[in-house]
Amino acid sequence: MEFSEHIKTANVEDVVLRRPFHPPMKGTLCVTGHHLLFSNRDGDSSRLVLLLLRNIDAIEKSVENLLGYSSLFSSTGQSQRPSGSSGTITLKCKDLCVLQLDIPGMEECLNIARSIESLSSLDSVSDMYPFFYRPLKLSLQDQWGLSSPEQDYAQMEELQDRWRLSHVNRDYSVCPSYPPAVIVPHSVDDETLVKVAKFRHGGRFPVLCYYHRKNGMVIMRSSQPLTGANRKRCREDELLLQAVIDGSGLGYIIDTRSNQQAQQARMTGGGFESKSSYSCWKRLHRQLERDGHSVLVHGSEGTDTTLLVSSLAQLILDPNTRTLAGFLGLLEREWLQAGHPFQQRCAHSAYSHARLRLEAPVFVLLLDCVWQLARQFPLAMGFSEPLLLRLAMEVYASDYGTFLCNSDQERCAAGVKERTHCLFQSLLRPSERERYSNPLYEPTELAIWPSVQPQSLQLWRGLFLRWTQHAVHLEEAQVELRNLVIECRGAS
Repeated sequence: MEFSEHIKTANVEDVVLRRPFHPPMKGTLCVTGHHLLFSNRDGDSSRLVLLLLRNIDAIEKSVENLLGYSSLFSSTGQSQRPSGSSGTITLKCKDLCVLQLDIPGMEECLNIARSIESLSSLDSVSDMYPFFYRPLKLSLQDQWGLSSPEQDYAQMEELQDRWRLSHVNRDYSVCPSYPPAVIVPHSVDDETLVKVAKFRHGGRFPVLCYYHRKNGMVIMRSSQPLTGANRKRCREDELLLQAVIDGSGLGYIIDTRSNQQAQQARMTGGGFESKSSYSCWKRLHRQLERDGHSVLVHGSEGTDTTLLVSSLAQLILDPNTRTLAGFLGLLEREWLQAGHPFQQRCAHSAYSHARLRLEAPVFVLLLDCVWQLARQFPLAMGFSEPLLLRLAMEVYASDYGTFLCNSDQERCAAGVKERTHCLFQSLLRPSERERYSNPLYEPTELAIWPSVQPQSLQLWRGLFLRWTQHAVHLEEAQVELRNLVIECRGAS
């Protein structure tokens, strides 16, 4: 596809840009296949503004027809454009920033708006900017991800007598949203897994996502069982879950849905585990570390709140996930490899005028929860708020291919891992590590149980108020505090 087909007007002179924290600036606006480029008249490259079109959530335009003309000559004697028409384009971005472009000429204004609307809503993954982004310090030959299920399994030697690595999904035929390899109970063969997958929504049969070394208990995740109104059973599903708790005697099932939602799901073929069929699994909420029992987490599809709960549980329990590399590894395992549909959920943000169907800020909710944890335990996290803000921006519009597509299968089919760069690898470069590390970090092996009382939770101003004057002062204070901490630690 030629991007030029979507560009009605490529550039316009004498455009005025208005944006937060900056005075109005007059210059030239250019439209490319993936960006809006604004340059001011004095040629100062530091004042170039580059906006990724994918970041635009909504476009509002107004056009004025004015009778008469302004002065045909300026004080310098040069001819000026008649003021018979003008227009304003307001760009509301997915990162919550709002920009305004005052464009002379009604036709130019409408053409620019149409071009932006067309280019910002392209559906083909291969047309998106990550497939064209080629930074000097990164190579397509670099390792794309941080780890694989095989590498994760190899590092957990203590569980290998009870758990095995299954490649039943090597061609994605059993579960399209799972990776090719998953960790399952050693006593459950692949034939049984295929039968269990048919009993779970979307084929998402129970798989291991966390092993608690202190007591040997585990967290598993899946989708809802397809019990339906007739309360259907699956013997293989029951045997799989029984194999998880053999020796411990009891497990807990955490359904992330409300009781009403779970009951309603039965009317459409879904449902939940019955007490009679899963007698050793209790549908109660208990804490894994304190009660010493294994847990199965699921909602409806198992790709949204299920991943949110399993991720937060690991952050609370496992100190390794609280380092910068460990946290990015957690996101890779629990969100990318586990099949969160990023492209569907993040197609639009808060400003969109489109009717939202599949969109939902589940990943941003995770980042908000992590920020709340970091605020209550400021010494426990090896990364800082700027990393969370960066991820909140990248998930909606990115130079990198990390958050493209809806599953590992789709990323492989589109060639994402061969033709784009990995955000997580970039964030682990030395210069980026220093930028996103927490200078207050003090490693602890203890679990960090947060308070969830209403008075303990706060608005994440750094994200939701980031384009207000309050955020500027907050950022300045954080930078000053960070520098003081680094200086004091260096002196000691």
